[in-house]
Amino acid sequence: QVQLVESGGGLVQAGGSLRLSCAASGRTFSSYAMGWFRQAPGKEREFVAAIRRSGGITYYADSVKGRFTISRDNAKNTMYLQMNSLKPEDTAVYYCAAGSRYGTYVYEYDYWGQGTQVTVSS
Repeated sequence: QVQLVESGGGLVQAGGSLRLSCAASGRTFSSYAMGWFRQAPGKEREFVAAIRRSGGITYYADSVKGRFTISRDNAKNTMYLQMNSLKPEDTAVYYCAAGSRYGTYVYEYDYWGQGTQVTVSS
């Protein structure tokens, strides 16, 4: 089992940057595929980015491709999401997730953090 805690959210102007972190407990972080999802008010939770166990392969939603970068440091049990060129439509609660499968669907992940709010003002 793994526990996840996100941090790094906040309020930023359009065009700005933020870096989210996801700290994992336990000694099995490297055995999980990891992902970032987000949920805006009144909308379903949606996929943002995913990274395989070793960190060598990543995948992004079209809406963030070229602007966001997912990475992980298995030695620090931490995953990151660098978000650049932020837009108002990126406003949402961002969640990190861990699972045995590398995928883009909510059901493919077994463990979730509590979320961190990202607000982008225009």
